[in-house]
Amino acid sequence: MEATPPTGRQPGMAFILAIVFLDMVGLGVAIPVGPQLIASFVGNDLSRASIYVGLLGALYTGTMFLFAPLLGALSDRFGRKPVLLVALAASVASYVSVYFAPSLWVMLIGRGLGGLGGASMTVAQTYIADVSSHEDRAKNFGMVGAAFGFGFIVGPAIGGWLGGYGMRVPFLVAGLISLASLLYGALVLPESHKLENRRAFRWQEANPMGWIVTMRRHPEVQGFAIAMIWIWLGHQCLQNTWVLYTSLRFGWQPADNGMSLAAVGITSVIVQGFLIGKLVPMLGERRAILGGLVWGAFALAGYGLATQGWMMYVLIAVASLGSIAGPTLQGHVSKLVGPQEQGAVQGALTSLTSLTGIVGPLIANNLFAYFTSPAAPVQVPGAAFFLGGACTLVGAILAWRLLAREVSDTPVQQPA
Repeated sequence: MEATPPTGRQPGMAFILAIVFLDMVGLGVAIPVGPQLIASFVGNDLSRASIYVGLLGALYTGTMFLFAPLLGALSDRFGRKPVLLVALAASVASYVSVYFAPSLWVMLIGRGLGGLGGASMTVAQTYIADVSSHEDRAKNFGMVGAAFGFGFIVGPAIGGWLGGYGMRVPFLVAGLISLASLLYGALVLPESHKLENRRAFRWQEANPMGWIVTMRRHPEVQGFAIAMIWIWLGHQCLQNTWVLYTSLRFGWQPADNGMSLAAVGITSVIVQGFLIGKLVPMLGERRAILGGLVWGAFALAGYGLATQGWMMYVLIAVASLGSIAGPTLQGHVSKLVGPQEQGAVQGALTSLTSLTGIVGPLIANNLFAYFTSPAAPVQVPGAAFFLGGACTLVGAILAWRLLAREVSDTPVQQPA
């Protein structure tokens, strides 16, 4: 049994959640204007811009794929705080370079640099595992999701508003917010990784393909990792085409997209910040994971079928209930490994997330580009959402089989 972390380490939860929040605000302010800024380099053609939006998304997550295992392994050796600060510094440099970018190719370089900053989530997740008791992990991972959601309440709303002053302005503000996050972390964040739990740095775990070694060492995690790949692919189909889809189908402007993404954040905070702690014990981990995934899959299909802008807000509220699945599954997987391996395993899972972020945007955005172009036999702007729903259902089926196997493998206690 894993010991409950000492009470003195608990304040670290508040600090890491604040840093995650500030980081997501910085990312969120840029989302409503990113596709339009890219479109301005290609004659304001959204179908054509979609290809480059997918390329930028793939480049961002490709860089994250390269660096996530390195950050995870380094944090196991040197501690979480110094590694987290380096990643945050990369985020600052990324936003500033995009703000001054004179061409699309400079934007690509800046976005790639941002992938190093995005890899900080590996360390944040590992930090949460450090300071959480066995029983509280699902709740605490849910609080990370709530910090994400709260960041998306503030970030996109500000970004949509700032977009009215110029499409580049939100990127400058994002850089300043990331700088504030960096300074906050440097001055306030305590170290969570005990000296006695640290271990030697291993280059094989820093290899971008080192997740294979980590997964082989933890066969109990492998099946869940495959299920997560399908689930993450479903998310990629949504997040990389949302602004393009709503701009084309409903004529939404940056302010409209900012408000819709803020609505996603509000519902996420309500569910993951307040309801998950009650829903998971009531439903049980298995029902929370499977029910949330199926619910989310049908919500994705609903987005693709929407014919009026107001319908998207109804679907956002409905889809939010499915968000209990992600942190509950993350918490379940974290219970399968010991404290010395949390950094490596979380790094491996983040690498797999990044791998889907390389493939997902290229597939989803090209799908959007094709089915919104004159060459398409029929116009289907929501094609990427339908694909995302299908991927999520596949992940749900795989998770169901694994969880059912765990139940069947549990020995039945015989009466004394």
